[in-house]
Amino acid sequence: MKKLLTIAFVTLFSLSASAQQVDLRKKISVTGSSEMEVTPDIIYLSISLKEYFKDNNSKKKVDITTLENQLFNAVQKAGLDKENLTINNLSSYNYATEKKRNPDFLASKQYRLKVTDLNKWNNIIGAVDSKGIAYTNIESYDYSKIEALKKDLKIKALQAAKFKATYMVEALGDKLGSVIDIQEVNNEQYPQPIYRTNMMMKSNTADTAESAPAEIDFKKIKLNYTMNTVFEIR
Repeated sequence: MKKLLTIAFVTLFSLSASAQQVDLRKKISVTGSSEMEVTPDIIYLSISLKEYFKDNNSKKKVDITTLENQLFNAVQKAGLDKENLTINNLSSYNYATEKKRNPDFLASKQYRLKVTDLNKWNNIIGAVDSKGIAYTNIESYDYSKIEALKKDLKIKALQAAKFKATYMVEALGDKLGSVIDIQEVNNEQYPQPIYRTNMMMKSNTADTAESAPAEIDFKKIKLNYTMNTVFEIR
């Protein structure tokens, strides 16, 4: 029993001593930052095609397949890979059944197109029957070399922190030791595109179908990284 009590006392003493240990190393805490703005070079657009009746005549329907083929052909003519165009959504899970039940049913499909040049986009959308376009819009955008840029900016932020810590420590006659702690602060900003018109939209009914596509201003993607660091002072 005494042996057990002795072991318990030694263990308790060790834990208490460990808890009371304090890091007595001299330290300096500094931050370093690095930032850059880049213009997006990848744009993701949504396109919605919808069947319509010619001259409001229910017997003269422009089929969704016709509109879809126009879009596919325009994408190929623009030199884009077919993988750049994907289907986002269908207006009905069972188009054939719905069509039999309701002869006036107008099917629609939504697509997602990836482009790197808005001029190609203008050519593509111009090759599709404007009355069959329900709407178009920009979903998002990106920068093709974003990951390499992030890595470079993080390295530069760390280097800036070390440079700052070095001259501050040396000003006091000491030397900078190794880094003790690094914490990353992410300040990435992906602003939404600004439209000169409310939406990139063409009417199915009005004479505005032949109007020019809306012009778009892109705000740049801003990447800003801050590194909170702690260095030992020797």
